[in-house]
Amino acid sequence: MTAWPHLDYTADRPTIESCHMVSQLVGKLPTRLHPWVNHGWHVALRVSPRGFVTRSMPAGDGRSFTVEIDMRDGCLRIACDNGGAWQVGFVGKTIAVLQSDLRKTLEDASLPAPLHGGPNEVIDAVLFARDDTARPWDADAALRLHGAFAAADRVFNAFRSLYLGKSSPSHMFWGSFDLAVTRFSGRRAPPHPGGFPNLPDHVTREAYSHEVISAGFWPGGGGVDEAAFYAYAYPSPDELGDAAASPESAYWHADLGEFVITYADVAASNDPDAALMAFLQSTYDAAAERLDWPTDCAVRQPSYGSPAQTV
Repeated sequence: MTAWPHLDYTADRPTIESCHMVSQLVGKLPTRLHPWVNHGWHVALRVSPRGFVTRSMPAGDGRSFTVEIDMRDGCLRIACDNGGAWQVGFVGKTIAVLQSDLRKTLEDASLPAPLHGGPNEVIDAVLFARDDTARPWDADAALRLHGAFAAADRVFNAFRSLYLGKSSPSHMFWGSFDLAVTRFSGRRAPPHPGGFPNLPDHVTREAYSHEVISAGFWPGGGGVDEAAFYAYAYPSPDELGDAAASPESAYWHADLGEFVITYADVAASNDPDAALMAFLQSTYDAAAERLDWPTDCAVRQPSYGSPAQTV
């Protein structure tokens, strides 16, 4: 598989939606087992070599564990710091069956299993325990989907390193099913209007409590029916859409209020990493200039290795 695999939202959509619902279920664990971290960072999953993994979660008695969505083998992998390891397959299962199987496995391992409730940020959400919808899974589509997230994550991490101010990790929010990296000016923002489906407004307002310039990747949907990268600011200056973004195929999506470049355009370029970095940098510069962000936090070249390693 290439570093930037081909994606086809129309053909891959059943697998994308299945993965989204599996990640919603897994995401309830860090949501309920961690203390709240600013902007909900504790709930997000990280891209791993095989899929998406939680942060280490407390299990009681000093133990900790993680749950990983293995996109290669189509299973959930549970790892505990006492050496215990378990897996729960999800291919061919409904979310209701998967919830039951995962809960039983966790409880048998004496691990916490707060898996009640249902998905967030989706319209007409169905409780996990009642979700009997068939969840198709195409192994090739799953590998390509993970490969695209991994490629985006690699560039997002390099981009994150270019900012000396507060910045989020590159992490996947399972509610919206997108990978995001967000920079902060340090200034408070006006209260966010909220309005996301099946997400309390107080959560959204805490996430946007301070000014942000954010970029991300999502595999399709939400107004762009193909995989794409996006960038936006909150609050968003009225004239932001007039700014030029790079590469030339990037554009301002007026309905979304975001800059967009399709994944296909990035992947087809001579240097996809450089094309994506140009999009991230140009959109950040446009928003930062119009919002009068501090200018002393920008670094222009990623540095690999710690300063101590250069001694």
